[in-house]
Amino acid sequence: MEQGSGNSKKQKQNKEFVKEITPKNVDYSQWYIDVILKTKMMDYAPMKGFMAIRPFGFAIWEKIQEQLDRRFKDTGHENAYFPTFIPQSLLQKEADHVEGFAPELAWVTKGGNEILNEPLAVRPTSEAIICDFYSRWIQSWRDLPVLINQWCNVVRWEKSTRPFLRTSEFLWQEGHTCHRTEEEAEEETLQMLEVYREFLETEMAIPAIAGRKTEREKFAGALRTYCVEALMTDGRALQAGTSHNLGQHFAKVFDITFLDQDDQLKHIWQTSWGVSTRLVGALIMVHGDDRGLILPPRMAPTQVVIVPILSKKEKERVLESVRELEIQLKQDLRVKLDDREEYSPGWKFNDWEMKGTPVRIEVGPKDLDKGHVVMARRDTGEKEFVKREEVPARLKELLEQIQNDMLEKAIEFRKANTRTGDDYEEFKRLMETERGLYLAPWCGEDDCEGKIKDETKATIRCLPFDTEVPGEKCFACGEKAVAAAYFARAY
Repeated sequence: MEQGSGNSKKQKQNKEFVKEITPKNVDYSQWYIDVILKTKMMDYAPMKGFMAIRPFGFAIWEKIQEQLDRRFKDTGHENAYFPTFIPQSLLQKEADHVEGFAPELAWVTKGGNEILNEPLAVRPTSEAIICDFYSRWIQSWRDLPVLINQWCNVVRWEKSTRPFLRTSEFLWQEGHTCHRTEEEAEEETLQMLEVYREFLETEMAIPAIAGRKTEREKFAGALRTYCVEALMTDGRALQAGTSHNLGQHFAKVFDITFLDQDDQLKHIWQTSWGVSTRLVGALIMVHGDDRGLILPPRMAPTQVVIVPILSKKEKERVLESVRELEIQLKQDLRVKLDDREEYSPGWKFNDWEMKGTPVRIEVGPKDLDKGHVVMARRDTGEKEFVKREEVPARLKELLEQIQNDMLEKAIEFRKANTRTGDDYEEFKRLMETERGLYLAPWCGEDDCEGKIKDETKATIRCLPFDTEVPGEKCFACGEKAVAAAYFARAY
C-alpha cells in the first residue's frame, strides 16, 4: 500500500473532510441532519415537512423492504395495493379512528376544475378503505384468513418534522389481516411483532424490546397494541414498529361478517402492523459516529469498496488487478470499485467512511508486489493485510464479524443506559440529564401515567413481556404496582 506523507497530514485532511458534521456531543440533532445531508440520503422539498429520498437513502430503504418482504411471504402473507384516497364518509364511520388522526389529515376537495361531491382524505393509514373492500371480499369461513400487506406512502400533516423520523409524507408497509377467532388474531399480532424484533436484531443490528402499549398509547380503535422499542445513542427511545390486535371494532363498524362452519353469521377478527422509513433514521442514530454513518453489512447498499492507489507508472497494472478482484467478489457481495481519477485516494477513503461502507480494500503497486491487499473496517478503523487469494473467504468472515460486533456494541450501550428502580426523584433527574431507559413498577392507572409525562416528558414505551415487576408499589404514586414499565423520552 502506498503511504501518505505522514500521520499529521492525514489527520488534517480527515478533519477537513468531516468539518461539516457537527460532533454528537455538541449538538446531536444537528449531527443527525449533517450526516443525512452530507451523505446525500435526502433533500428538503419546497413544502414544509416533505423530503426527496435520494438514491443512497432509498437504497437503504430497499434493503429494509427486501428483508422484511421475504419474511412476510415466508409467514404466508401476500402484497396488494389499495387507493391513496379515502372518502370522508368512510372515515367518519369510525369515530375513534377519525378523532385520532383528525389534526393530521390532508384533504382533497377539488378534482380538475370540479368541486368534489365528497372530500377525500389522503390516507394517514388504510384501515377505513381496506375494511370497505374486506366487507365485500369476505363471505364465508372459507375466505379466511386474509393475509395481506401493502407497501405504500401515507400523509400525516405533522407540525414538527425531522427527516426520516417524522415527516408529513413517509413510506411504510401496513399489514391488514382477518381471522375467524380472537385467538388466531392474537397469534398473528404477536407473530408479526416477533418478525419485526428478529429483523431489527438480525439484519439491522438493533436490539429491540418487545411489549404491549398502555391504553393511553395504543392505536386508536385497537383492542391491544404491541410494539418494539429501540434506544438511540442520545438516550431517547424510538418506536421501531407496531402490531395491533384490532379485535372486532372495525369489523362491526364496517359490517365485515362471514358465515362460519356452524352456520352462524359472525364478525371477523382483525390485525394491522407496520414499520416505516423511520427505520432509516434508527439505523443512523444507533450506529453512526462523528465521521458519519456506520452501516451493518446486511443493510449496506455497498458492503465493500475497492480503492486503487494509482501512480502514473503502475496505473494500468493496478487497475487490471482491482477490476479482476471486483468481478470475483461481485458474485457473492455488493462491491463497488471506485476508480474515479478526479479524486485522491484519501478523499475516497473519507467519502466511503462517511457513507458507512463496512469494509474498504486498498490496493497499490507495493501491495501487488507483495501479493496482498489492505482491508479496513469502518466500525473500528482496524486494518489488516490479506493475501490476494484469501480475500473472498476473509471478506465473508470479516463482514459477519462486523455484523455481530455492531449488534453486541448496541446491546452493551442499551444495557449501560438502562436503569431499574423505584425512586421517582432519581428517575426525574435521569430523564433530565442522562435519559436512557428506566424500568419501574407502575400502578397501571391512566392518571398516574399522564402525571409522569407532564412532569418528566417521559412516556411508557412498553410493558415488556415476561418481566417481573421490580417493586410492590408504583414508583410515582405509591399505589400497588401491577406491571413493569419501561419509561423514556422518545422521538
